[in-house]
Amino acid sequence: MMMHDEALELATGSPEEMFDLFERRGWGDGLPLVPPTKDRVDAMLGGNKSTGGRFADEVIATLPPRNGEVTRRALAVNAVLAGCRPGVLPVLATAVRAMAHPDFNLRGINATTHPCAPLVIVHGETTENLGFNAGLGTFGPGVRANATLGRAVRLALIHIAGARPGDGDASTQGQPAKYSYCIAENEGESPWESYPRSLGMRAASSVTVTCGENPHNFHDMESDEPAPILDKAASVMATLGSNNAPVSSAEFFVILGPEHAATIAQAGWTRRDVQSYLYETARLPVGLVRNTFNVVQFRPWIKALHDDDAMPITDHPDNIRVLVAGGAGKHSCVIPSWGMTQSITREIES
Repeated sequence: MMMHDEALELATGSPEEMFDLFERRGWGDGLPLVPPTKDRVDAMLGGNKSTGGRFADEVIATLPPRNGEVTRRALAVNAVLAGCRPGVLPVLATAVRAMAHPDFNLRGINATTHPCAPLVIVHGETTENLGFNAGLGTFGPGVRANATLGRAVRLALIHIAGARPGDGDASTQGQPAKYSYCIAENEGESPWESYPRSLGMRAASSVTVTCGENPHNFHDMESDEPAPILDKAASVMATLGSNNAPVSSAEFFVILGPEHAATIAQAGWTRRDVQSYLYETARLPVGLVRNTFNVVQFRPWIKALHDDDAMPITDHPDNIRVLVAGGAGKHSCVIPSWGMTQSITREIES
């Protein structure tokens, strides 16, 4: 059995023995794991030609707080542990490299007491090729690709970055998304161009990473116009309980279900219209925010507003990221970010 570059011999080779070993050493996420035998790790590395040979041990990223060096081999071990199928390694490597981007601020994410977790969003041809669920229940259980890719990201953060609760992960209460947090964009039912294309990207497949809370659901079963649907999203965004409230540059991801998106688009609204409407509608009285938080991180123009003015919950429409995911049913969700972090979208590299 391999753990990064270290080979471990087990007396019986049973799953129970390995599970006990990991528990004693402070490894794993507390759930049963797939033994990362040499054959399994090699199969994971062999899913793509560029991951074999010397490339397997090339350092592709460094992850704080421990500043652990990421190699494809180390990622392959964690992918096996998580139960991933061979072929998923390029997706995992791309997500991890995105998390290493300075703007993502992984050090702050792991050090904060806030219950945030990296969300991986898969876009493009890879969604179908590797079996990611972009439709009904995309956030939920039941699909191996979503569940295991999200879990592999978390295991990499624990084993390579050192983000174990208490030592490297300071989250006061944690959250379920710290086990696995991965969805796919439902481009087939989106009335707009794909999310990466809206950013100017033309890759066949890509990955977005953002760091946020669990999804905050909102529903609208009756409306046949955009405004009443989006008013509910705005009410979720404009809350003092969100970490975004005192951080004016913070992002929101608004994940629209296909039915809500269709209603909005049928009225002629673009993705930009949705962003602009939410920017204008999701607001709080400046004085209320000032009286609630002793420390705020506001743009100068927001600091200059009077107490009776309504301040936008985020300082630019571009901080409101909109895409379509999920299936039938008139539900959507808002994902507030941790605040001091920016999402990263990257082409999936072979």
